[in-house]
Amino acid sequence: MKNYTSLSDIENLQELIAEALALKNENTSASFGKGKTLGMLFFNPSLRTRLSTEKAAKLLGMEVMVMNADKDGWALEFEDGAVMDSNKAEHIREAAAVLSQYCDIIAVRAFPGLIDRNKDEEDTVINSFVKYATVPVVNLESATGHPLQALTDAITVSELKKVNRPKVVLTWAPHPRALPQSVPNSFVEVMQKMDVDLVITNPEGYDLNPKVTKETTILHNQEEALQDADFVYVKNWSSYEDYGKILNEDRNWTFVKKKLEITNDAKVMHCLPVRRNVVIDDAVLDSGNSVVIHQANNRTFAAQVVLRRLLSRD
Repeated sequence: MKNYTSLSDIENLQELIAEALALKNENTSASFGKGKTLGMLFFNPSLRTRLSTEKAAKLLGMEVMVMNADKDGWALEFEDGAVMDSNKAEHIREAAAVLSQYCDIIAVRAFPGLIDRNKDEEDTVINSFVKYATVPVVNLESATGHPLQALTDAITVSELKKVNRPKVVLTWAPHPRALPQSVPNSFVEVMQKMDVDLVITNPEGYDLNPKVTKETTILHNQEEALQDADFVYVKNWSSYEDYGKILNEDRNWTFVKKKLEITNDAKVMHCLPVRRNVVIDDAVLDSGNSVVIHQANNRTFAAQVVLRRLLSRD
């Protein structure tokens, strides 16, 4: 593994999951990263991603440097050939090269603008760091994907499943803000790599990128989709077709207790933060079916196994 910027960087998912669960059961790599430094750059807010990745690095014995790039550093220019006579003071060429001297791994978080779909799909920030850095780069969520969260989700499903081939449902839920498709994109991609029966359910106008969903079943009837589900991943995203727009705030899509009763006593997942009684109601979040805290804990071990792989690369 040279970088971890998308799920395509994983050669053997089941092997990686097993390795992460072994680290969860017993940390056998406490000095693996001794003398190494992880640098984390955040262009957008973070709680779980930031803290779990920092903890993962420290569990490997690494030093960690964290910077809020949108507030603490110089405004970066990403366009090659740009005439830098505006507010951009530093080019990514120099920034990535310098950071590569200070850090053994660079981790970056940069959200989409949700205005120009083509521009967002270029994933300029992450791809520029990959292009100009001379050390491995980790995606802490980009314009189009969140592969660390997806690995976490795969670990959680593998750990908690009660049948060999569980039914996993990704359901859209309402939200007052326009959110990116990054988490659902990566969740779909990682579940497609696993032996699960995956179903996506969302209102008309909210179908994800067909290049991501491929042959996955998509239903616009939530209750039909939830029938006999073993896992339900609840998540909002803005429209992909009418890019970045909120087309529907229908609270009938909120995941409530009566919908849980349709399922096969499903485990309920969410990446957090979650807006209570908008996305998922209290009765579900506070029930034994909710595994959102368990899921958040697995963030550490997903990050730890990725960092260890990158440190041990050829």
